[in-house]
Amino acid sequence: MILENHNLLLIIFGFLVICKSQGNVHYYDFVLKEKNFTKLCSTKSILTVNDSFPGPTIRVHKGDTAFVTVHNQGRYGVTIHWHGVRQPRDPWSDGPENITQCPIPPGTRFTQKVAFTAEEGTLLWHAHSSWTRATVHGAIVILPANGTSYPFPEPYRQETLIIGEWYKRDVMQIINSALANGGEPNASDAYTINGQPGDFYNCSRETTYRFLVDYGKTYLFRIINAAMNEELFFGVANHNLTLVGIDASYTKPLNTNFIMITPGQTMDLLVTANQPKGLYYIAASTFYDGTATYDNSTTTAILQYSGNYTPSSSSIPLPRFPAVNDSGTVFNFTKSLRNLASHDHPADVPTNVTRKIYMTVSMNELPCQNPNGSCSGPNGTRLASSLNNISFQIPQIDILQAYYGNISGVFSKDFPDQPHFFFNFTGDTGNNTLIPSTGTRVLMFDYNEVVELVWQGTSIITAENHAMHLHGFSFFVVGVGAGNFNNVTDPKSYNLIDPPEVNTIGLPKNGWLAVRFVANNPGVWFMHCHLERHSSWGMDTVLIVRDGGTTQTSMVPPPKYMPPCS
Repeated sequence: MILENHNLLLIIFGFLVICKSQGNVHYYDFVLKEKNFTKLCSTKSILTVNDSFPGPTIRVHKGDTAFVTVHNQGRYGVTIHWHGVRQPRDPWSDGPENITQCPIPPGTRFTQKVAFTAEEGTLLWHAHSSWTRATVHGAIVILPANGTSYPFPEPYRQETLIIGEWYKRDVMQIINSALANGGEPNASDAYTINGQPGDFYNCSRETTYRFLVDYGKTYLFRIINAAMNEELFFGVANHNLTLVGIDASYTKPLNTNFIMITPGQTMDLLVTANQPKGLYYIAASTFYDGTATYDNSTTTAILQYSGNYTPSSSSIPLPRFPAVNDSGTVFNFTKSLRNLASHDHPADVPTNVTRKIYMTVSMNELPCQNPNGSCSGPNGTRLASSLNNISFQIPQIDILQAYYGNISGVFSKDFPDQPHFFFNFTGDTGNNTLIPSTGTRVLMFDYNEVVELVWQGTSIITAENHAMHLHGFSFFVVGVGAGNFNNVTDPKSYNLIDPPEVNTIGLPKNGWLAVRFVANNPGVWFMHCHLERHSSWGMDTVLIVRDGGTTQTSMVPPPKYMPPCS
């Protein structure tokens, strides 16, 4: 009897272990359709998911799997991307249009599998078709695996704050017009926090987002920059912030008065309500160190203490931010980020590099193609951008389908590991590589290659910060510096102990940034600047990781249905 009970306990324990390792399965329906919203004193129709802006939150535990069925009831084809989710061996559900799938046609649906295997913290989902992500985006909250806890004291409550951009005009018309005339797209008319512009915009004070707090309690703020084109400062007036996570990876606690967060980045902050009871602005405003037109406004929400008190008769305080173009302060903020690197959350930084890539990140211009012979870019040209002086061209069918099916003529496997031409990238560049080549050229990797990639900013046309993002991987930021990268001296300053592990990072203006990762995720993965105008102009490429020779190191086959390419 004792032996039977013992065997029964072993069976139950084994079942629990299997359930814990496999996680739970969740099902979501995302219905894409147009809906009218009124902001800034005017009404417009926008594309939404489930009639909301921002869209619904996906909430899971680490180790869970979600199946999301996207029902497209909109006017044009759209795809959805799970930003920062690695999707091991399964690029079929990653989402970027004509990279891993063709758009979901209106009147059809497509189910995507999203596996949360290594991520823990905050991420986002968003449309990945032209500029549709302006209104089609939402939060992904990945709680610790069942039976585990945060590496910091349990917060009293959690709050997700999504920063977006609002355009009075139709966003698809904005980008299509800009691409046609070769000039800059219109800047946004407002920023938003959880869909609301805040007190400093017309017709917006009544709907400003408010968050109620109890004195003495500590809150976990999950901050998401879902804006299209602007990096942003964020803070809470008179309150200290403790950064504890970035891009669903824990960090060493960093005490600060503000953060700078790029489009696509997520940051987790602990905020203790320890100030005199009252009202305090939560705010986000622009960081921009380039020369283009930008939205220089401030969005606000209100942190409101609970209880009986008389609010101050003076104005609500605002957080203090650096100057809009303070590159030095932003550089120091990026350099201060550190991985938690604990026993439970180790930093497995690759050390034995087998592949080195040096990649310039540039603004460019291309000859005008308008019938009248004149465009709105510099000297009548059209604006462009590039990686290693190649302006990426999105193909008509998706690269994943072409790779998997051996379809020729869609892409070439010759993206270079370094620029063809070396010069003073961050100095007086003259006309060096002003006009890039164009094409759909990809980087090929063998399975398990240990990669060191150095992004090098340039001053061609204009120097500015770039939000670099890689699908399918998180990478360790082992080094950051000003000027041109020196491959002899600069690696001596690398942090190989506790570098932050991210999927999106700001490349400093006229600087360089070194990252490392292991190419152990077979498939087709997009790399691009997450400033949407730069990506639209060609600041993109694709990484293809070959299969590793076994079933468990090879890409999974496609699902039974994929959206058709027309």
